[in-house]
Amino acid sequence: MEIDARRLSDTFVKLVTIDSPSRDEGAVAVWLKAHFTGLGLDVVEDDSRAATGSNSGNIIVHIPGAEASAPIFFNAHMDTVEPGRGIRPILKNGVFSTDGSTILGSDDKAAIAILIETVNALMEGGVRHGPVELLFTVCEEIGLLGAKAFDPSLLGARAGFALDAVDPDLLITNAPAAIKFDLKVIGKAAHAGIRPEDGINAIKIAAEAVSSAPVGRIDEDTTANIGVIRGGNATNIVPDEVEIRGEVRSHNPKRLREVQDEVIGAFHDAAAKYRKDGVAGLPLIQAEVNDDYPVMSVSCDHALVKAAFRAGAVLGLTLRTGKTGGGSDANIFNGKDLSTVIMGIGMQKVHSTDEFIRLDDMTASCRLVLETIKAWSGF
Repeated sequence: MEIDARRLSDTFVKLVTIDSPSRDEGAVAVWLKAHFTGLGLDVVEDDSRAATGSNSGNIIVHIPGAEASAPIFFNAHMDTVEPGRGIRPILKNGVFSTDGSTILGSDDKAAIAILIETVNALMEGGVRHGPVELLFTVCEEIGLLGAKAFDPSLLGARAGFALDAVDPDLLITNAPAAIKFDLKVIGKAAHAGIRPEDGINAIKIAAEAVSSAPVGRIDEDTTANIGVIRGGNATNIVPDEVEIRGEVRSHNPKRLREVQDEVIGAFHDAAAKYRKDGVAGLPLIQAEVNDDYPVMSVSCDHALVKAAFRAGAVLGLTLRTGKTGGGSDANIFNGKDLSTVIMGIGMQKVHSTDEFIRLDDMTASCRLVLETIKAWSGF
């Protein structure tokens, strides 16, 4: 039951040199299907393409085990952010990086390589274990689209781990819910030099609203951000329209809605100050709010956490639980009644051309996943 670090390294190199930006995961999906089918395993591609716009569906791999044990699943996503084409990984002193012209893609192909090597060890070492399922999703980086389109009935497991975080000693059990908002400030155009008083300046209203809206760290559980502003057509026209996009996140669903309403309310309050007689209904605020992902909260007493802690003890690791301010496929899975905890794998400076990961961390993650499977199965 040995982890082969050289083989793990070779697998990772192969995976990151297959381009797979979001919605273009097809080539890496084909490689994965061929690999696991070659091992004699059952591989399924779901029908999520229509919902995600990807050239691949989500990939599910079934690894049979002792039927008396409850199945467990492990998740990683196939897509990467840009610049993620033509990646040429460099391994130096045990650390993978690139020449700085692209990302590395350890987010999340290091996780895929870890799961592949774990399966190799399971099958080669004669390890007794329960059923294990692997779920490789698409379009995680552009809104968790693959997970959102995934049908949980395709899994026998009701609990599992998503390998998609930094700290290899941390189990993330809590992550916030999030909403996205789109606001439009509608004013009235006029010639900025001849009759500016006839106009209603949408940019000025938006500026006042932004300056008074709650943004940044609101409290321990809640953040809000206004990230996009677009408006105006020319310097000699009083701008009549501004679009604003932002988000609110919170571990507290009630607080999430309160801050959402405070942000939108700031725009309505600003608009009210510029209402003019004879200009019916202007300025106007149009608001659209969409739920992005649900809150994730897994008890520290959950069997997943206990299994991982037992595995860590076998390996001499001191694992801990914690929370994150980000969202991931795990949020969606928990919302679909698939209890999911996030495992860190050691990837660093992700979503940047300075991204790197240590081969030792990847190897250690393989051992932790392997021992967790044994602990979950009761063997």
